[in-house]
Amino acid sequence: MQQPADRQIAMESILLATAPADVASTILDQSEARSFERGATIFLQSEPAHSVYVVLEGWVKLFRISQNGGEAIVSVMTKGQSFGEAVAFRNDAYPVTAEAATDCRLLQVRANLILTMMKSRPEVCLAMLASTYKHLHGLVAQIEQLTAQTGAQRVAEFLLELCPVEEGPCAVTLPYDKVLIAGRLGMKPESLSRAFARLRSVGVKISQNQAAISDVRRLHTYVESDRADAWNWAQ
Repeated sequence: MQQPADRQIAMESILLATAPADVASTILDQSEARSFERGATIFLQSEPAHSVYVVLEGWVKLFRISQNGGEAIVSVMTKGQSFGEAVAFRNDAYPVTAEAATDCRLLQVRANLILTMMKSRPEVCLAMLASTYKHLHGLVAQIEQLTAQTGAQRVAEFLLELCPVEEGPCAVTLPYDKVLIAGRLGMKPESLSRAFARLRSVGVKISQNQAAISDVRRLHTYVESDRADAWNWAQ
């Protein structure tokens, strides 16, 4: 069942933010809010894509299983983010498995509902293209992060995304387990531990699932420095 705040979260999501207001309202009226416990499967890789999802609460892990049985983290989604658009609109299969990384609530939107509206309202097509573009832009940024930043810089940027302030001290709670954080950042768990250790030199202390940042602005500067300077800074 949808809660009062759900509509606002969904209206601001990538999926609906650029859709006409009446279209977004119709989609929300005909969509269902569902709850998933941590570890629950939302859909499986290669399963027919019948729905698009918007995260209302919690975190969702998207991953692929390789031929050798290994798990490759593609993305971790949180409140206000959507996933499943491109394949659902093409009546394709999901290329990833979606799993609840924490207890979560999702808005499930039937793909055929949006497809029907796209046929009668061309402006809906433009909104969905904008949604797909934003997802692509996010993937490009993720690739750039993997190739242009050190492991410690990637971890620092992840922590900054959790910070509610732009300067001064800040304490944040790691939203999910460290193994998943490592996978999300393209690292092995032992590399994540080394990155946490290197960040001590720029004022970051990790204690279990808590991160204390002495100076957020200083951490921003560290993230924006080039790879060689960042490596030397964190020795």
